[in-house]
Amino acid sequence: MSLTSAPDSRPSGRTAPPAGRRTESPVVDLNVGGEFYTTTLGTLRKFPGSKLAEMFSSPAKACLDAEGRFFIDRCGTYFGPILEYLRSGQLPTQHIPEVYLEAQYYEIRPLIKYLEDTPQIFGEEVARKQFLLQVPGYSENLELMVRLARAEAVAARCSRVLVCLVRNEKEDANCADALRSLEANKRSVVKFGPWKAALDISDLLECLNMDIKAQGYQVCYSHNSPLPAKVSDYFYTFSFSWW
Repeated sequence: MSLTSAPDSRPSGRTAPPAGRRTESPVVDLNVGGEFYTTTLGTLRKFPGSKLAEMFSSPAKACLDAEGRFFIDRCGTYFGPILEYLRSGQLPTQHIPEVYLEAQYYEIRPLIKYLEDTPQIFGEEVARKQFLLQVPGYSENLELMVRLARAEAVAARCSRVLVCLVRNEKEDANCADALRSLEANKRSVVKFGPWKAALDISDLLECLNMDIKAQGYQVCYSHNSPLPAKVSDYFYTFSFSWW
């Protein structure tokens, strides 16, 4: 059954009866963030313990819009796959990350578990994020890269941020003199590592590239360090384009 919204044929301005006198109907009209759906209380209560089941355990707990529809202040676009799953067990095949967020919000645990096994969510939540948890200060250093790039963007088309990536204590020691020299010359460097994960520098570079682009920035990286050859392998330049 299509979940496209049908026009509301009820008279405009209809007000709902007071909650205390409302007669509970098995059919429910929903307004989810401006998208309209019709379903049943049984469908919404399918999974006891879910937020939807809790919302509709009593009409007095629900919020109504001006037309008397039950109102949920969430994105309505991705409620359709949630409702199809509740109705018939149909599993979503599109917009998996967005549907996953909605399933988490509504606390529909069987759907959450299924989505966590899909390649999109497994790759992000289990593989990539678990790797990044083993890179000390990853989020803070990512933020620092963006701040440095923005600070250098005044009246410039591009700004560049120098990054040092060291996988282990030996590489960290190899870079110590170069980092001190850069600091003495007031050259900002964002240093990542050492880390304990089994992934390589190329993996971390791709994570940085992906996460910066996810914030809306145009960025690319290159291996053109101005440092001596013996340490240049540890240094990369991230270039931010502003216009």
